[in-house]
Amino acid sequence: MITNADAGSADRENLETALAVLRSSADVEVAETSNPGELDGVLHRRGGRQVVVAGGDGSLHAVVAALHRRNELSDTVVGLIPLGTGNDFARGVGIPLDPEESARVVVNARIHPVDLIVDCLGEVVVNNVHIGAGAQASRNATKLKKVFGRLGYVLGAAKAAVKPPFVRVCIEADGEQVADFAHPILMMSVGNGSRVGGGAEITPDASPRDGRMDLMVSFSIGPLARVGYVVRFRSGRHPERADVVYLRATRVTVTGQDFYCSADGEIYGPERHRTWSVEPAAFRMPLPDEP
Repeated sequence: MITNADAGSADRENLETALAVLRSSADVEVAETSNPGELDGVLHRRGGRQVVVAGGDGSLHAVVAALHRRNELSDTVVGLIPLGTGNDFARGVGIPLDPEESARVVVNARIHPVDLIVDCLGEVVVNNVHIGAGAQASRNATKLKKVFGRLGYVLGAAKAAVKPPFVRVCIEADGEQVADFAHPILMMSVGNGSRVGGGAEITPDASPRDGRMDLMVSFSIGPLARVGYVVRFRSGRHPERADVVYLRATRVTVTGQDFYCSADGEIYGPERHRTWSVEPAAFRMPLPDEP
């Protein structure tokens, strides 16, 4: 089991609860890591043992990315005990947020193939990548959640909504143009998973088991349009709007003026070009069966 060395006391209590379940079925070694070098060392020494990540979306991203760099991802089963702030990937695939119940999923659930998004630089996305207002909200939330916890996502989104960064980019999905420089966008999201920001369904139909990414592009630029978009967004119905494009693709390319990306909560940029492609069934996870 890989966990964050900087976890607080509440997380450690939840970790012990999960460990009690796991140790009833298997020998478990706990490895605490605080940087990429330590994580790589743990993975190097693990042999062929199953990996269980005890942490949030950032921890899951770090482990999957490290396994991908080591060319070991396709041979690895990765379990998840969601102990983060947002736990968006877990929410999207139905992993319980209760540590005891999620540990039972690791022990008892069927192993399912899971897709992965990989960009043109070899960086991976486990859950979701977005630009525009969504990325700005993540940039805001990165600072705010250290003080306010999950409420930081809400405050970060509210701050971005007041003064959103309209972005002029060209977006192509499987070679078909979706947006051009003449029409600025409010935000774009490419989803392997369905949720961001502690449960908001940004790409509500996305599944990391279907071999495709879900692309959502919002052109809700005017003040009233933004209000309408936010109202629909809160209930996951924003794809119904006429100024929103929602489709599925295996490859998405964004080119244009400087833009920031938020990938699994990690911010990078400014960028001028990125291409994301899906790698179907890139790794395996014990997951609840889809309804």
